[in-house]
Amino acid sequence: CGSGLSGDHISEEGHYWIGMDISPAMLGEQALLPPLPSETAPKVGAACLSPALFCADVAVEREVEGDLLLADVGHGIPFRPGMFDGCISISAVQWLCNADKKSHSPPKRLYRFFSTLYTALARGSRAVLQLYPENSEQLELITTQAMRAGFTGGMVVDYPNSAKAKKFFLCLFVGASGTLPKGLGTECAEEEETRQAKFTNERTRFRNTKGKSVKKSRDWILEKKERRRRQGKEVRADTKYTGRKRRPRF
Repeated sequence: CGSGLSGDHISEEGHYWIGMDISPAMLGEQALLPPLPSETAPKVGAACLSPALFCADVAVEREVEGDLLLADVGHGIPFRPGMFDGCISISAVQWLCNADKKSHSPPKRLYRFFSTLYTALARGSRAVLQLYPENSEQLELITTQAMRAGFTGGMVVDYPNSAKAKKFFLCLFVGASGTLPKGLGTECAEEEETRQAKFTNERTRFRNTKGKSVKKSRDWILEKKERRRRQGKEVRADTKYTGRKRRPRF
């Protein structure tokens, strides 16, 4: 959370928040709090408040209204189950993909973070993690560990065709899956996706008894390509030849 610069907006909305950061210089010595054991951790949130766990921000040292905790999110979220109604992270999760020590394993640290975050969030809550992945491999690693921990949701990309304004948001849900928000600057992409969805919905006869598309069919290939697009990977455009079987040669 740095020094909690973005926490001001959360406080103005009437929410109580707790920030975590690995840097003592960002938090300030007077604001540091030791990790609380699960049995002594206070139950946050009243009827008029919606508690939120604020995970990352970068700012200069300043006074904030929220509580600050010096901790490494790669070691997990040290709070009891169901304590928070939401989580916000700004440019932090991608750092868990780096191995700063020999003992650091990015997949294990990411899974530890997501699994303990899933436990600390109440059922029906949401988490929005803004990140800057270096490549598609990091993006896939992060989303895979999040889904493995039990989250549902997906990636939302603002201005996908812009080199400077492009931003990735991992929107996660605890419990029932919600509706992903629409990314900014994606009007053209939405029109293309709508036309594609209308076409694929007409080919329901190629689905098996479980409602899934038959493997290697056109629907199966289009669904797989769409999943890869949501993960931020580069995928070839769909054409009338996509999924078409080649004739055998004699």
